[in-house]
Amino acid sequence: MPHDVMAAPTTADLVQALLDSPPPAPQVSEIGRVTEVGDGIAIVSGLARALADELLEFASGVRGIVFDLEPGRLGVVLLGPSEQVSPGEDVRRTGRVVSVPVGPALLGRVVDAMGHPLDEQGPVDTATLAPIEAEAPDILHRTAVARPLATGLKAVDAAVPVGLGQRELIIGDRQTGKTSIAVDTILNQKDTGVICIYCAIGQRGDAVAKVIGALRDGDMMGQSVIISAGDEDAPGLAYIAPYAAMSVAESFAARGRDVLVIMDDLTHHAHAYRELSLLLRRPPGREAFPGDIFYVHARLLERAGQFTEGHGSITALPVVETQAENLSAYIPTNLISITDGQIYLSPRLVRTNQFPAVDLGVSVSRVGGKAQSRAFREVAGNLRVTLSQFEELEEFARFGTRLDDDTRARLARGAAVRTALRQPERDPMPANEQLAVLVAAMEGLLDGMNEGQAVAAMTAIRAGVRADDRGIAALIAEDEKLTDEGRADIVTAAREAISQMEKADGPDA
Repeated sequence: MPHDVMAAPTTADLVQALLDSPPPAPQVSEIGRVTEVGDGIAIVSGLARALADELLEFASGVRGIVFDLEPGRLGVVLLGPSEQVSPGEDVRRTGRVVSVPVGPALLGRVVDAMGHPLDEQGPVDTATLAPIEAEAPDILHRTAVARPLATGLKAVDAAVPVGLGQRELIIGDRQTGKTSIAVDTILNQKDTGVICIYCAIGQRGDAVAKVIGALRDGDMMGQSVIISAGDEDAPGLAYIAPYAAMSVAESFAARGRDVLVIMDDLTHHAHAYRELSLLLRRPPGREAFPGDIFYVHARLLERAGQFTEGHGSITALPVVETQAENLSAYIPTNLISITDGQIYLSPRLVRTNQFPAVDLGVSVSRVGGKAQSRAFREVAGNLRVTLSQFEELEEFARFGTRLDDDTRARLARGAAVRTALRQPERDPMPANEQLAVLVAAMEGLLDGMNEGQAVAAMTAIRAGVRADDRGIAALIAEDEKLTDEGRADIVTAAREAISQMEKADGPDA
């Protein structure tokens, strides 16, 4: 055998090398025990070093969040079915907080609050995770709201405008059209490049399916993310869902994108938090909500805004449900004080078939007016005055008193303006068409028409604007004032469109 060839090591050499190597470092693993299980919560003992908000893993595979830290006892919120957890089973620390997948791979997907797919399209193709809790950007990293977010709804864009980076509350009783306004706002972002995130909290499965169907019909799913924590899911998932949605939004905003987040709705979110808190024996306060419920929503919505770093923005449209028009309830008043205004949907208007049922007397936008174009701003001012005067006169006219000609004219004008604000679902309107219809109504072109005639006239005006814009879109885009000549030009075009419609319909129409 040549001398330069080394002999293969023998078994004795391998054993000796193993004995001479340093021993492996000991690994310490804390193991706790489940002492009590409730509906959505568990009490764990034996994890003395666990941290607040840490993610725990149960032997059954269910995960939970450390909510309460007490001597010898942990209150844990379960993120899975509590039926799968049994007293006495092992619990291990993970050393990390709850995180969700983020990034462009989520576009077009339907996921749960943990980022697990619900749409049968396979796993989400991203390795980037972000914690659901994050500090809100400080004032130095924010800038003023200065760009509009068009909803496509005349009543909102004209009188209650929303700006990119704003937090605008959508509030009203059940079945008043709150979700419809949110979905129409998403559909109107088709050509704007705004990323839309719809977070369903405690909603029925068929309601979420309708929203998904509307976004698919409107060709907006590829620009949207659906995060769903249904009413059949654990209350812990409903609690973390809006925070997960905000983390996904922050990942897009960090890339310089504008993001719209719909939280539908925070009433169910507050109920889930109240349920978990009472089960964990936290002291109840007003309406049995714990004392930190304001902070729960404040730290969530403060993460929205118009940012300077990356120039992205997060616009939040939280939804809250009232009972019997009680705006002074605990959760609605909390959210009204946190947000930058509210769009109030009135059951009274619903009963009169006024959709969207936006009550302009109660609705307000505190910062959106700065982002509204000047042309819309000029129309909006007279719009509110006309409607408020009309409602007062309408109440007075019901007594059957004789009215003079001036009062009758103002009633006719107010009725025409109210009819002009009506708009069917899933039909968001471009800004130039909105302005033309509103100017036509304010100038009296719809006075004296019944509802059918007014709808036909507005359809004709919209068609006329699509055929010949006459510079309205440029006027809005360049934030120019609506001059008397421009207003007269719009009125002339609207009158021509109505005249052509009447000729086409014939004298018997």
